[in-house]
Amino acid sequence: MSLLMLAACKHDPLSGANDPKDDGWSIDFQGPTYMQGLVEITVVEDIKGRLFRRLGGGSIGTGDPGLDKEHARGWGPIGGNIYPMTGADLPKRIFVRWQSIVEQRTYKGWIDIPEDARRIMRGSTARRCPDWPDHKANSMAAVVVGMTPGGAIRVWVNDNCLNDHLVASAQAEIEP
Repeated sequence: MSLLMLAACKHDPLSGANDPKDDGWSIDFQGPTYMQGLVEITVVEDIKGRLFRRLGGGSIGTGDPGLDKEHARGWGPIGGNIYPMTGADLPKRIFVRWQSIVEQRTYKGWIDIPEDARRIMRGSTARRCPDWPDHKANSMAAVVVGMTPGGAIRVWVNDNCLNDHLVASAQAEIEP
């Protein structure tokens, strides 16, 4: 009887341990509304020291989505160009080179990903969201890399409830 009670106490209804998982995580590129750009190359160094190079990454930002110009003050919804990082362990740092179309400049820079970000990424697939406990846990952790005119780089990660957490910032340099 005590073993049965002990087993019942250990049951975690929000555990995602038995939910399906993908092999890897995803990276998404984002730019603020009205601040169009084009990602040329991305290199991810994972926590095992392996490098994963990706040519291209698509466009970032938007032209005129029909929104009030006040939307240019912020990032708007996070998400868009999502690419799987199959076979890569969680990121240690990310390099990105992109063209800022509105400035006619190219930027490049590395951004370090802190351990706190990797902790959130691990948790995003390990537990179901308490707001919708009947849904399976996320099958893949996600990183969003945002780039702006002026060379600012921002990184967000998603938690188990798909909330965005700003985890890193860096300043890129102009590519001559």
